[in-house]
Amino acid sequence: MAFVYTEISKNKFKSILLLLFFIAFLMIFGFIIGEATASGGGIGGLGVAGIIAVVYGLIGYFFGSKIALATSGAKKIDRQNLPQIYNIVENLCIAAGLPTPEIYIIDSQALNAFATGRDPEHSAIALTRGIIEKLESRELEGVIAHELSHIGNYDIRLAMLVVALVGAITILSDVFLRFTIHGRGGGGRKDGRVQLALILIAIALTLVAPLVAVLIQLAISRKREYLADASGALLTRNPNALASALEKISGHSDLAAASKGTAHLFISNPLKKGFVSTWFATHPPIEARVRVLREMA
Repeated sequence: MAFVYTEISKNKFKSILLLLFFIAFLMIFGFIIGEATASGGGIGGLGVAGIIAVVYGLIGYFFGSKIALATSGAKKIDRQNLPQIYNIVENLCIAAGLPTPEIYIIDSQALNAFATGRDPEHSAIALTRGIIEKLESRELEGVIAHELSHIGNYDIRLAMLVVALVGAITILSDVFLRFTIHGRGGGGRKDGRVQLALILIAIALTLVAPLVAVLIQLAISRKREYLADASGALLTRNPNALASALEKISGHSDLAAASKGTAHLFISNPLKKGFVSTWFATHPPIEARVRVLREMA
């Protein structure tokens, strides 16, 4: 299983690098916006960016899981409803050293699942009825181990932080464009040519920043999916079980209740696929994930 540990370390390192780059990008963006508007200078821009990110982060931290479960139509169950599922979750949690999360069922024949929450003590996993009925016990165990790994790796909290960063950049972009359109950008602190150059740079950044933010968000999401696959395989000691589950899930994961805001949470993209570049994919290709898992066996 040495390859599993290598995959875990590699994907943790890459996702941390992406997150640090994201935070640096937000800080640079806020600084340039502040310098261009002269409303407190670059430090003022940094402060505004930070406040927006914190507000978004707090909303996601305390209400994100409830929103994700409600919008997906998930219903909470207990041991009496589905004892088999409850036992699998409980046994895997004991093996992983995690508290048992709340368990929810989504009444859909799609094959999908997701984890949410702010930490292991306040977490939940949701499974579609289809994935429970159509997967073998060992495959279902692999899927649940994958979702528990998202909880144990704190991916659920990282996703909230990334959404906050995307929100901060989007709001900053929108506010600066509105100020510029209405002629309220700029100021008298700097030489006119310097100020004009800063405004032009800020406008260019404002136009591309939301796109860059989304691309970084999706890149982090894909790395965390690989990490959860590897961590789940380590937990069950059966990478082939999750690989087999993913092969069955592929092409059957579309979920009507899912949205763009919750798509990154699921084990497989729940949205209808179109002709979209892989740059905009919320998940790595199923084929690539299966190949990596088969190499771990």
